[in-house]
Amino acid sequence: MEKSIISEGKTTNEAIENGLKKMNVSKNMVDIKILESQEKRSFFSILTPRVVKVQLTLKENKEKNDFNKNDRKEIELSKEEQEKAKSNVESFLKDFLEKLKIDNNYTIEHSKTGLNVNIIGKDLGFLIGYRGETLYCFQNILTSIAGKGIENRVRVILDIEGYKEKREKALQDLAEKLAKTVIKTRKPLTLEPMQAYERKIIHTKLQDNKFVETRSIGEEPRRKIVISLKKK
Repeated sequence: MEKSIISEGKTTNEAIENGLKKMNVSKNMVDIKILESQEKRSFFSILTPRVVKVQLTLKENKEKNDFNKNDRKEIELSKEEQEKAKSNVESFLKDFLEKLKIDNNYTIEHSKTGLNVNIIGKDLGFLIGYRGETLYCFQNILTSIAGKGIENRVRVILDIEGYKEKREKALQDLAEKLAKTVIKTRKPLTLEPMQAYERKIIHTKLQDNKFVETRSIGEEPRRKIVISLKKK
């Protein structure tokens, strides 16, 4: 995608909107410079069609994919902090899952930066939610609980009934399928809004593709991926 373009319209807003559509980005992702305004018109040009020209330039770091979003340097936890975090989550999960009154079990493994929690059972779809929305909310809750009484940030990774592994495979297959469609039609495709974790799967799957490229547009929680042909 071009980093900067010049767009035209009968009004400033129309010129900007035309440019945003061409670049397939939102307004807050670009710097806008008016090159030729409808106000600057001479007497001799009064009968000519009114044209406004604007230059749209992508802001720095706005087009970067989501690779670095969750890749900030993790702080290593001490043995005491690891055990404390595990105890916090274990105490909560034991009470929470008992109240569900369904057949389930869980495992908690601690690492230098946090916890890996896996809930196993039947009919736990309500804890996963539509495309994992409930799961990610639950993961945030566990992150807050794990960090109680601990100064450093505790990173909690939650999975339920192996959902994340299945979802990752489905997204990888989807990425390949859509890439082939873009190559065949030579037209970009915009996916539905996704979690940052899921967008990263798409980006990673297609990052070495010779024919297509990916980028993220929009703002959370409506941020989405665009797959398009690479510029030659």
